[in-house]
Amino acid sequence: MRKIAHLGIAVKDIDTSIKIYEALLNTKVYKTEAVESEGVKTAFLQSGETKIELLEATNPDSPIAKF
Repeated sequence: MRKIAHLGIAVKDIDTSIKIYEALLNTKVYKTEAVESEGVKTAFLQSGETKIELLEATNPDSPIAKF
């Protein structure tokens, strides 16, 4: 494997996770979005060439809720 283009991480609390990942990666979130159709809130960070997407379920039927 040469590189990872995109990595999704399910989190319980996106606001807390944003603070942690910004500190760990020494970078800021560049985009947030609520995707109502999928029942998630997302936040994107970038480290090198890798994009990291944090995902929080906004309802129990969301595909992310089981994680």
